[in-house]
Amino acid sequence: MEKINRRQFVGRLGAGVFVTSLGGLLPRPLWAEPGAAAADILKLTPQSRYDLDIAYQPFYLNGRKEAVQATAINGTVPGPLMHWREGDTVELNVTNSLMDTEHSSIHWHGILVPFAMDGVPGVNFAGIRPGETFTYRYKLVQSGTYWYHSHSAFQEQTGTYGPLVIEPRGGDPIRADRDYTVMLSDWTSDGPDAAFRNVTMNDGYYNYQQRTVGDLFKDFKERGIQDTVADRLAWGKMRMSPVDLADITGADYTYLMNGNAPDDNWTALFNPGETVRLRFINGAAMSTFDVRIPGLDMKVVMVDGKAVKPVDIHEFRISVAETYDVLVRPKKDQPFTIFAESLDRSGYARGSLSPQMGLSAAVPELRPRPVRTLEDIGMGGMGSMGDMKMGAKMDHSSMGDGGMKASSSKQMTPDIPGPIGPEPFTPEDNVNAAMIVMNPKDRVSEPGIGLGEDGWKVLTYSDLVNAEGQPYSPNVDREMTINITGNMERYMFSFDGKKFSQHPGPYNFRHNERLRLWLVNHTMMEHPIHLHGMWMQIENGQPHDSIPYKHTILVKPGEKISALITPIEKGDWAFHCHLLYHMDAGMFQVVRVS
Repeated sequence: MEKINRRQFVGRLGAGVFVTSLGGLLPRPLWAEPGAAAADILKLTPQSRYDLDIAYQPFYLNGRKEAVQATAINGTVPGPLMHWREGDTVELNVTNSLMDTEHSSIHWHGILVPFAMDGVPGVNFAGIRPGETFTYRYKLVQSGTYWYHSHSAFQEQTGTYGPLVIEPRGGDPIRADRDYTVMLSDWTSDGPDAAFRNVTMNDGYYNYQQRTVGDLFKDFKERGIQDTVADRLAWGKMRMSPVDLADITGADYTYLMNGNAPDDNWTALFNPGETVRLRFINGAAMSTFDVRIPGLDMKVVMVDGKAVKPVDIHEFRISVAETYDVLVRPKKDQPFTIFAESLDRSGYARGSLSPQMGLSAAVPELRPRPVRTLEDIGMGGMGSMGDMKMGAKMDHSSMGDGGMKASSSKQMTPDIPGPIGPEPFTPEDNVNAAMIVMNPKDRVSEPGIGLGEDGWKVLTYSDLVNAEGQPYSPNVDREMTINITGNMERYMFSFDGKKFSQHPGPYNFRHNERLRLWLVNHTMMEHPIHLHGMWMQIENGQPHDSIPYKHTILVKPGEKISALITPIEKGDWAFHCHLLYHMDAGMFQVVRVS
């Protein structure tokens, strides 16, 4: 893969500016404007041709005379809402109007395309040079809610993203009276280059919610002195913080809904008794959100563009790059708050469902910041570290193989039904793998840290039941394990203990094989793992015909999760963590299908 240098924008990108609100300062497309009725997708006509121009777009922060710049698409952030129809061949002419040293690209996230149309510079095309136009052309073989974004430098963080909706051929079986896109994102006031440098130098740079002496005495009272001291010593030995929940927090980020800051109050209209479809897309660079609409139940009907059997919920977690379609039916003639709270509780994005413009409901208070336990990161014992190994000289005899090193891509054909399980991981050193979870857990039925204790139903992966049929074989040809690794203190992230630049070559998938891929998270953070060009189907306890499709899987700390994959298109495909700075710090690899 061609190495992509991070480049500074023309002028300063808001260095040192603290943003409390972008109120009306970002250029937005009409569908995302807060001051007019939001675009109802049911009223849009599908198009098969779009011309997209990526260019710098100046705007001003809080009345400052100095402009900062976005990398906008057709002059707006987010970019145009593209509406396609399944079965059509789309033509997308993308022009790079950025400075003469910065190439650009568009990746069609979750869309099944020939590899040359996937849009990842250095993997399956050369990128779009300044002043040039690249034409993407492919036939649509799917429908649902998806999105698109740049795969060049940090352009995704600075505005090069947008939503897309593919209308099913023959009509949509999901019935709704109104249909809106709700795109969540984050905007850094420091600028991506400065933010990346800050977290690289100090992984807790933006974390203003560290534990205090008051927390220590509270733990003494609630847990006892001995357990509290053991817990603190264990975290100290690991050189990690149990409140390190997000690399970049609301101390720097402004959280946006369709490009609108919380005070802008983006609004979607309804008439009481109508069924409203909300297509949530997380287009953030680094932020995971917990979404709820106080006073309304939600019914999840689609995940990552694929229909699921309806699930009644009150809240769901949406990680970077995931999409969730929900139905709501407000019966009261009053506004409701659409509330997307950051995982670390440092801020939120917010909008409204309302019977008329200009109304808003109460905005919930932020919940207390969660604190990770040793169990949350796969340790399993108070301070004993019995399920985890630290350091370069690790004892692997407890892994059951007498310390024998296992290849992360070992091929095997099981003679018995059911998964063999993830292979034990033996890193060559601990530079990029500061901790190894010896006993990873199955966590598909867990809602995730900070959720599940409020008395309402929270969606989990185990709730998802595929409603689109199963075209692939239940017979598994091969199993493979990929380990999610990192060194938080050094801000290094990797697969199988190696950053992208250290891997000897791509992971090899076989065309049309049925592969069981195990993902094992050996870090203390959640990672949204995205595989280009093919579906992953999570083995979540449902029968084979009912396991859900995913293009992005959020893997919890200390978790093992398996997905079945059938590679249907030959070529080179990106495989990476969708936290933008983690990908840039090394958690990226190429999958070769041959």
